[in-house]
This record gives sequence, C-alpha cells and structure tokens, in this order.
Amino acid sequence: MPKRGKRYQEAIKQVDRTKQYDPAEAMELLKKLASAKFDETVEAAVRLGVDPRHADQQVRGAMVLPHGTGKTRTVLVFAKGDKAKEAEQAGADYVGAEDMVEKIQKEGWLEFDAAIATPDMMGLVGRLGRILGPRGLMPNPKTGTVTFDVERAVQEVKAGKIEYRVDKAGNIHVPIGKASFDAQSLAENLRALLEQLIRMKPAAAKGQYIRSVTVSTTMGPGIKINPQKAVG
Repeated sequence: MPKRGKRYQEAIKQVDRTKQYDPAEAMELLKKLASAKFDETVEAAVRLGVDPRHADQQVRGAMVLPHGTGKTRTVLVFAKGDKAKEAEQAGADYVGAEDMVEKIQKEGWLEFDAAIATPDMMGLVGRLGRILGPRGLMPNPKTGTVTFDVERAVQEVKAGKIEYRVDKAGNIHVPIGKASFDAQSLAENLRALLEQLIRMKPAAAKGQYIRSVTVSTTMGPGIKINPQKAVG
C-alpha cells in the first residue's frame, strides 16, 4: 500500500468508516475535506450485483447529469458534408474525416475528450480501434456517439454527458461533479446516476443490485453512502 500524505491522513480521521452516510451529509463532508489547490473532481464508485463475465449482465451506457460534470470537454466529430457543418455549428472543437484519422494514426494526436461519428464514417474510424479503444475514446452506438443526430450528440457531451461501463469486478466509476459544486447539486447528480443504473439493471442479475456506493474527491478518502437513501 502506498503511504498517504498528511493531508489525506487528517481527512480520513473525520470519516466514520463504519457508517453509511445520508447523501446530503456525505456531500457536505466531502466538500469540507477537499483541500487541494485545484478544483477536485468528485467521483462515485458503485458496486453492482452483476457478473460481468456474462454478456447478459453487462451494464453500459451514457447519460447527461442534471448539473453536468464541471469539466469543459473537447469534442472531435468524424463527419462529412452537411453533417460536418452541423457539428461545427453545434460547437464541436474538431471536425474531419480522413484527415483526422491520418492525424491520429501518424502523429498520435489525441487532444480531445470525446469522439462522435456518423454511422457512414465507422468503416474509416474503425481503423483507429487499437488507439481509441483502450482510451475509452472509440465512438459507440450504445453511448450515443455513433449517430446522424450530430447536433444533439455534441450538445450532450458539452452539457456534461458521462459514459459508464461495469468493470471486471462489477464496479462502475464515474465523475459526478466538482468539489466547488454545492452539496445539493452533487447529491442530485448522484441520484440521477443511480436511477439510471437501476433502469439499466440486467434481467439476469440476481439478489441485491446496488451493493455499495462510495464518493470521493481526487485527493480525498472514500465516503460510504446509504444506497436506499440515495434513491429513496
């Protein structure tokens, strides 16, 4: 285990590790413990009662948080013609086709946070699978980033759209805001996330579905939240 700094050690003393906090109380404590010189990201870690080894128990999708994530995201759109113009008008930071694919392949250019593509471009974009896939940047129909509705897709990403995907251990880790957000906004973002995950519950999942919920800032300790109170 890596040795934690003094700031972390002081913060963790203020967290009752045996308690499941009410969401509002947890967010107030989380904000109080955020002491870094930058605006720390607030992350939620949700353990689900699924077995990701089975295809029918995968949980994956995307959503727009009610209060966004607090991060300005740079968007690349793979499109041509009218759809390229639509992307530019919607606020995409970069728009292109073969030129962008070549730039990524030959120059290793990856100065964007999200990529969107029209369906007709996926034959071309597919060449970037080995580069974009491991970084979570590959456009995917399941997350709404392969679409002809380019305007909506760009606006959603800019508004704070997040993507979630269960890992091998059955956990989902996503940003739900910044430490500078008020506690209510953070609690509402968390609630929206949990409600979305409940809607996405696989039919094959048995037993308790939301096993645990923990929130933390970039530099802070985890704070356990009572799942029932978070969505009740």
